[in-house]
Amino acid sequence: MIVNQAYRFALDPNATQVAALASHAGASRKAFNWALGLVKAQMDQRAAERTYGLTGDQLTRSVSWTLPSLRKAWNESKGDVAPWWAENSKEAYASGIRNLVRGLDAWRDSKSGRRKGPKVTFPRFKSKRTQAKSCTFTTGVIRIEADRKHVTLPRLGTIKLHESARKLARRLDAGCARILSATVKLDGGRWFVSFSCEVDRRIGTHAKPGAVVGVDVGITHLAVLSVGEMIDNPRHLAGSAKHLRRLSRRVSRRVGPDRRTRQDASKRWLRANADRSRAYARVANLRRDALHKLTTGLAAEYGTVVVEDLNVAGMVRNRKLAEAISDCGFATIRTMLGYKTTWNGGRLVIADRWFPSSKTCSDCGVVKAKLPLRVRTFKCDACAVVLDRDLNAARNLALLVERAAGTGVAGDPEPQGSNGRGADCKTPLAGPVAVKRPPRPGTVGRQRPTADLLLTTAS
Repeated sequence: MIVNQAYRFALDPNATQVAALASHAGASRKAFNWALGLVKAQMDQRAAERTYGLTGDQLTRSVSWTLPSLRKAWNESKGDVAPWWAENSKEAYASGIRNLVRGLDAWRDSKSGRRKGPKVTFPRFKSKRTQAKSCTFTTGVIRIEADRKHVTLPRLGTIKLHESARKLARRLDAGCARILSATVKLDGGRWFVSFSCEVDRRIGTHAKPGAVVGVDVGITHLAVLSVGEMIDNPRHLAGSAKHLRRLSRRVSRRVGPDRRTRQDASKRWLRANADRSRAYARVANLRRDALHKLTTGLAAEYGTVVVEDLNVAGMVRNRKLAEAISDCGFATIRTMLGYKTTWNGGRLVIADRWFPSSKTCSDCGVVKAKLPLRVRTFKCDACAVVLDRDLNAARNLALLVERAAGTGVAGDPEPQGSNGRGADCKTPLAGPVAVKRPPRPGTVGRQRPTADLLLTTAS
C-alpha cells in the first residue's frame, strides 16, 4: 500500500547554521510577500480601471496565479527586490511562492463554491515577528547520512540531528520509501526537519479483526470505549497552567517590542519569551504523544472503530468549555484514526452528527426527549437500565455497524451534506423515539430510520 507519510526530527544546528536556517525562512517570507503584493496591486488596478468603464483587453494585463508564472516574474525582479538573493537556495523563494499559490487557489475555490467548508479569506502578508519560520526544499541534495545522525539539505549543508533517523533510513535503504520534500521549521524555540515521503507500507493485522468498538470522546474521560474501558483525560494544559502563568508574568515585566515607538525587545524579554515558548511546546508535545498512543492502540486492536462527527468549531464557542475542549484534541483523534485504521487494514465509521448517541438506550433503543449535559448517568424509562452516560453513547456507536447494510453507508446516499461538514440533517423531533431494531416487549415509541453512516478511509 503506497501512502504519503511524514517523518519529523529535531535538529541540533550550530550558530552559523541557525543563521542560515533563519535566512532561508526569511527568504521564503520575502518571496511570499512580494508575489502577494504583485497580485494584489494588479487586482486593485484592474478593479479601478473597471470603474472608469474599461473592459476586456483595455484592462491591465494580470499575472497568472500559477507557480511557473510567479517564479518567472520573481526571477525577473529579484535583482532589484532582493539583492541578497544569491545567499539562499532558490528553493527558499519557490517555497514562499508555492504557499501563496495554494492560498490563492483555496480562496478562489472557496469564493466560487468549489471548495466546501468554512470560507477561505484572501491571503495576508506575513509578519517577521508573528509568522512561523519555515522553508521547504523539493529539489537538490536531500538525504540522511550513513550514520543516521546527520541530514544534508541544499545550501544548508550537513546538519546534526538531535535524534537518530533510523526509522526512515531503514525504509530508504530497503527501497520502500522515497523522499518527496523536506521542510525546516522553527517550533517552540527549536528547529525541526520534516521529510514528506512516499512509503510502501505493509498492511498490518489486528489483535481482534472482527471486533467493533465505539469511541465516545469527552472532557472528564478523553475516550470511553464500548467495551467498558474509560481512558482519563491527561489535561496537559491545565496541569501546566500554574507554570505558564508564572512565565507569562515574567514576560510582561520585561521590556518587550513596541511597534508604535519602534522599540526593540530587551535581551531579558527575549529569554523570558523563549522560556514560555518552550513550555507551550512541551504541552503540545505531551498532548500529541498521548493522542498517538491512544489512536495507535485502537487501530491496532480493533477491526472497526466508530466515532462521532463532532462540530468542534461550534463547541469551542462556549467560552466556559473552550479551553478544556481545545486541550483534548477531538479533531486530532479523528484525523489520526482515519489514516491509522487504513494502515492496519481496518475501517473508520463516522456516525452522523445528529445521531442521538447519548439519548438513546443501548439496551432497548428508546430515545429520550431531553438529556441535559449536567446529567452524567443515563436512566432508561422503558427498561430501567442505569449506566454511565458516555458508556451508553459508546455502546450505541458500536451498534451502528451491526445495523449497517455491509457497505458502511445506510440511509442517505450523501450523508456528508451539501456543505461538506455533515450539518444538513435536522434535529429529531422531541419525544420518545425508538431506533429501528427488533423491539422488546414493553417498548413504546414510533420507529425512525437508523442514523446515516459514513465510511472514511485515508489515502
